[in-house]
Amino acid sequence: MATMGLTTEEQKAVEAFRRDVVEPSMDRLVILDFWADWCGPCKELTPRLEKVAADYADKGVVLAKVNVDENKFIAGQFQVRSIPTVYAMFQGQPVADLSSARTEPQITQLLDRLLEQLPIPTMVSDPQAEVAPLLAAAEELLTSDGGAQQAHALFTQALALLPDHAPALSGLIRALVQLGRPEEAAVIYDSLDPAVQGDPALERARAAVKIAAEAVDPGEMAALIAACAADPENHQARFDLANAQMAAGERDGAAAALLDIIAADREWNDGAARTRLLEIFDVIGLADPWVAATRRKLSAILFG
Repeated sequence: MATMGLTTEEQKAVEAFRRDVVEPSMDRLVILDFWADWCGPCKELTPRLEKVAADYADKGVVLAKVNVDENKFIAGQFQVRSIPTVYAMFQGQPVADLSSARTEPQITQLLDRLLEQLPIPTMVSDPQAEVAPLLAAAEELLTSDGGAQQAHALFTQALALLPDHAPALSGLIRALVQLGRPEEAAVIYDSLDPAVQGDPALERARAAVKIAAEAVDPGEMAALIAACAADPENHQARFDLANAQMAAGERDGAAAALLDIIAADREWNDGAARTRLLEIFDVIGLADPWVAATRRKLSAILFG
């Protein structure tokens, strides 16, 4: 795709497409899935595509997803008129329309035919080397808006190569939490062998599951807000409010509530507010700009 005459956003979309689809397709078969959050059939098809891509990873198959609401320009270039639309891409070009394949056997049958015809090398053999770039890309996606679905797919591919890989398990669990599937995340975490749960890489996943479990309904949230307004020294209510806000994705409100507790009584409940804030930092990632800014606020309270 040429970029001359495009807007800045369109140029960014083209560059992302080159990076995530065209470049991998130079020596692999890329399943390109056009989808949207509101699309029911997409939600049914996605797990099947993820599973097939994971099963065929050693045959040189990868999955890339394009949200049509966020990437209208790319969808337009492919003349996508309905979703899900699924193409197979090789060496930068569509080589097959897979949209009619909705079941796992149908998808695998089409892929088998393509793999017989295309000069795609069998993907190797060093699972650790294969997993590393998948994890790096997936972790980056988890920090971007709307990236959790594609991150989930990449973590799934990594686990197909190394089923007990702790960082990949951690990422998969955290992706599920971001996707609003905390119960599924908790089931996966609870099913892990205690030795795997004890791996430091799983600490962020444990914290994410713990925080997600604090979700409350709107009525309870309103009651907690009212309790804090009525009694600013009710640290338990403020702590519960922070937990509920974080579970709802309101990290600014959660951090503000926890910082208020720390400023008023840093030793309250054995330092529970500071401990929870540090858990939130771990879940989001210490390199995140929001974490850096909030850590400065914490330091100002503790050492200012």
